[in-house]
Amino acid sequence: MHGGPYTGRMIVTIDGVAASGKSSVASGVARALGIPYVSSGLLYRAATLLGQEAGLDLNMTAPLLACLREHPLRLEPLAAGNRVWLGQRDLTPDLHSSAVDRGVSVVAAQPGVRTWVDDQLRALTPPFVAEGRDMGTNVFPQAPAKFYLTASPRVRAERRSRERPEDVAAIEAALIQRDALDTTQSAPAPDARVIDTGPLTLEQVITVITQQLPAP
Repeated sequence: MHGGPYTGRMIVTIDGVAASGKSSVASGVARALGIPYVSSGLLYRAATLLGQEAGLDLNMTAPLLACLREHPLRLEPLAAGNRVWLGQRDLTPDLHSSAVDRGVSVVAAQPGVRTWVDDQLRALTPPFVAEGRDMGTNVFPQAPAKFYLTASPRVRAERRSRERPEDVAAIEAALIQRDALDTTQSAPAPDARVIDTGPLTLEQVITVITQQLPAP
């Protein structure tokens, strides 16, 4: 495992299906390297929350983009966890509600919103660990270190049920539906290392990734 701080300009991408552990793994890898991690998913969730609070139809791209221009969001990438700000308001505590869960796939599937998110991510200065959908395929195709996390819907549902007071079967059904909606955005890059996180602990996944990284 590399020790931090990591002084190179490298971008590490961590893609994967919903609830596969992307955020926890990215945060752990970032801490191991002493660099920030970047959560694209929080930007999609923040856009969803903003649209919901404004009473917008989340299927309509133009009003949502107009809302994002009028109320600019700022992603604060930190190794310990990202935060999203709307002016002085920290939106982060509100971004993992079930309501946002239900709307985020619709928002993330819109090309205009994806372009908005991608532009914000590409403006960041490396090194960092980039976590989310299509990080290795579309946002940072030049990244030299790409990983894709997967696990069965049941394993992912059991993990998520430990974070939320919801029934495992209901969470599993929602994840299966989410997987179907996200198919086009969540395919691994051809040069990504695919990791089944089901049989591994969080620390084991972090170790697998850090051991595969090129030297800075």
